Amino acid sequence: MEKEQIGKKSGFVTLIGRPNVGKSTLMNHLIGQKIAITSRKPQTTRNRIQTVYTDERGQIIFLDTPGIHKAKNKLGEYMVTVAERTLTEVDVILWLVEPDTFIGAGERHIAEQLNQIKTPVILVINKVDTLKNPEDVLTFIAAYKDVCPFAEIVPLSALKGMNTELLTELIFKYLPQGPQFYDEDTVTDQPMRQIAAELIREKALRLLDDEIPHGIAVTIEKMNTRRNGITDIEATIICERDSHKGIIIGKGGGMLKQIGMSARKDIEDLLGGQANLKLWVKVRKEWRDSELYMKNFGYGPGDVK
Repeated sequence: MEKEQIGKKSGFVTLIGRPNVGKSTLMNHLIGQKIAITSRKPQTTRNRIQTVYTDERGQIIFLDTPGIHKAKNKLGEYMVTVAERTLTEVDVILWLVEPDTFIGAGERHIAEQLNQIKTPVILVINKVDTLKNPEDVLTFIAAYKDVCPFAEIVPLSALKGMNTELLTELIFKYLPQGPQFYDEDTVTDQPMRQIAAELIREKALRLLDDEIPHGIAVTIEKMNTRRNGITDIEATIICERDSHKGIIIGKGGGMLKQIGMSARKDIEDLLGGQANLKLWVKVRKEWRDSELYMKNFGYGPGDVK
């Protein structure tokens, strides 16, 4: 039962922006735990990831969406649909941009959509820790201030945690009073299987660097916890070409072993216990343009609500 407490606020907040502006990094920092995967590669987030922040002021439910970009395949179309539909479903929108005076076609496309809705929009100028002269942020604020009728403009660094407490304060300012949707100890609505799959995909993206394009997915075939507390996980990394399979496995299985060791550490941190992770690699050619494969791997029109 939802229980409303007088003076408490609660609501839904979406993070939008072009790919690779730091949406997942910011959300992870705001909730104080790693749920969404991060990578230097664009379009890392593929689904709408829901996380929860609770304190004495109330509860914020964050929706970390895929970056809004020009779709090149059916997977891309699905990702953009997921991102754009959240704009009408939330109480506050965080639009993340990088510190720059150039407002490109991607940003203008987002601005067009934001100008059609009445939801409060907070412009977040991320990565200000990269500025040689901190005062330069004033020129970026000036460049963006008339693009949309922003409720607030906040320069910050998601990576360094600069100004993130101010952002949380401002989010609560615009949330309505209402019930707590989740228990206080809830951090995400994502099943552990899905989080484990995403953590494995993150490690693959990072360790493979530029050798493999974005055409990989991860499926969890088995996940069981023994009586002694050890969790056995069997997962498959899906790629699009035979040549990619060889690169993912690596010489003598070395790369696959690295991916597994790195992912297991993060999975154990989340589980709070020991994990036994086994990885396989399979080729599914052009799966990103196959609705059947996309649905099997957890991406597809059926998932967009």
